[in-house]
Amino acid sequence: MVATSLGTGRARGTRRLWVRGRWIAMWPLLVAVMLTSPSKLSAAEPAWRAGAAKVTITPEKPMWMSGYASRIHPAEGTLIDLWAKALVLEDAAGQRVAVLTLDLVGIDREFSLAVRKLIEARTGLPAARVAICCSHTHTGPVVGENLGAMYFLDDEQARLARDYAAALPEKLAAVVASAVDDLRPARVNWTEGTADFAVNRRNNREPEVPRLREQGALVGPVDHRVPVLAVTRADTGALHAVLFGYACHATTLSFYQWSGDYPGFAMQKLEESHPGATALFFAGCGADQNPLPRQTVELARGYGEKLAAAVETALSGETKPARGPLAVEYQEIELPLGTLPTRKELASQASSSDRYQASRAKRLLAQLDAGKPLAVTYPYPVQMWRLDPELVFVTLGGEVVVDYALRLRTELQPTTAWIAGYTNDVMAYIPSRRVLHEGGYEGAGAMVYYGLPCPWAPEVEELIVRTVKAEVEATK
Repeated sequence: MVATSLGTGRARGTRRLWVRGRWIAMWPLLVAVMLTSPSKLSAAEPAWRAGAAKVTITPEKPMWMSGYASRIHPAEGTLIDLWAKALVLEDAAGQRVAVLTLDLVGIDREFSLAVRKLIEARTGLPAARVAICCSHTHTGPVVGENLGAMYFLDDEQARLARDYAAALPEKLAAVVASAVDDLRPARVNWTEGTADFAVNRRNNREPEVPRLREQGALVGPVDHRVPVLAVTRADTGALHAVLFGYACHATTLSFYQWSGDYPGFAMQKLEESHPGATALFFAGCGADQNPLPRQTVELARGYGEKLAAAVETALSGETKPARGPLAVEYQEIELPLGTLPTRKELASQASSSDRYQASRAKRLLAQLDAGKPLAVTYPYPVQMWRLDPELVFVTLGGEVVVDYALRLRTELQPTTAWIAGYTNDVMAYIPSRRVLHEGGYEGAGAMVYYGLPCPWAPEVEELIVRTVKAEVEATK
C-alpha cells in the first residue's frame, strides 16, 4: 500500500504586486490577468503541472478482433483509429500520477504488470501511481491472454496476437514518458455532466428498448453521470486535456473494422472542438449496461456525440478547482472464488459440446497436469487517488456492475467518488451480491470466457467496498 499526504502551494502573483506597492499603476494589468488567467491569482489552487500525449495502437495487419465469440474472420479495415493516451498530473509537492487510457476490450494481469514495470523504469512512477483504463471497445484486437478461452486462433492469427501484445508495452511506456516530458503549469478543474443512452441490459429486452424509452418505462439501476476532469494550460488558458467517463459497455458495433466505438467518437469530437487538446475516456461500472439500440455506425457516432456534448455542457457550467494534495492508495486483495471444480468435473467439461466450456476445462486440466493447483483466490487490484479534499478517483479491475458505483457514491458521501472499472487488469465480470445471486451472464456465465474455474464467492462485494472505503479514509 502506498499513501502520501502533501501540502498545497500558494499562488505568488498577487503577492508580487503587493510587495511592489503599485496598485494604482498596475490595475490595468491586474484586470487583464483576472480576465485571461484567473488561476494565477487564486491562492486556493495548487501549483499543478500536467502533461498529455497520445499514440495510435491500431494493428497494422488484419488481426482477430476481441469482444465477441461469434466472429469468424480477422478485421477488414479501420473506421477510426485506436489510441493509447496518457495524462500525467503533478501536484505542488512534485508528486505525480498517470492515467493511461487504451482503446482495447481489456488486458490481463501479466500484460498489465509488464506495462507498469516499463513505465516505472522510464518515468519512476510505481504501479500505485499508474492507472491503465481500458475503454472496453469490442472492435479492438485480441491482446495477450485476456478472454483467452473465447478464441480459437490458427497459427498465423495466434502469432499476430502474440506479436501485437509483445510490441505494445514499449509503446505504452513511451507515451507516458512523453506526457511526463510535456509537464507544464496547469489548472485542474472537475465537474460532472449527464448522458442517458446507457440501458440496464439485465432488466430491459433489447428489442423493446425503443418503445420502453419512449414510454419512460425503462427499469433497472443505471449511472448516467459523466465525470469530467479538465486540464488547462496556465499560460494560455486553453484546454490541454480532458478526462471523462461513463458507465456503459462499448458494444454499439460488432462488425469487422477497428474502432473505439462510441468512446472513440466522443474523444474524436472533443479533440476536433478543442484543437491541440487530448481527450481521454475511462469506462465506469457499466458491466450490465449497454448502449441501446445499437449495431450501426450512425448510432455509435451519435452516442459519442451525445457523450461529448455532455462533457461540453459540464465544462461550460460551474466547475471546481482540484486543490490537491495528491494522495494515493493501492492494494491487491485476495478475492475469493466459489466452489472449485474437481478434476473429474473438468474432465467431463473437456468433452462438452460447448466448445468454450471445453476450452476452459482443457486449459485448467493442463494447469493441473503441470503441477499447479487451481487458485482459490485472485489478486484483485483496488486503486484510489485523492485529487481534492472533496474528490477521489477509484479504479477497480474487471467488468464491474453498476451496483458498485451506486453504492460507493452513496456511502462515501460527502466525498464525490468517481468509480472506474476495466482498470489495471480485466480478469472477469465483478458482480455485486445481488447480481451473483440472480446469476445469468454477468453473475456466472461469463467466467467461462475469462477462463476462471467458477463464479466468485458471495462475499466479494463486501471485500471490495470495504477496501475502497478504507483507502478513502486513509487519505483524509
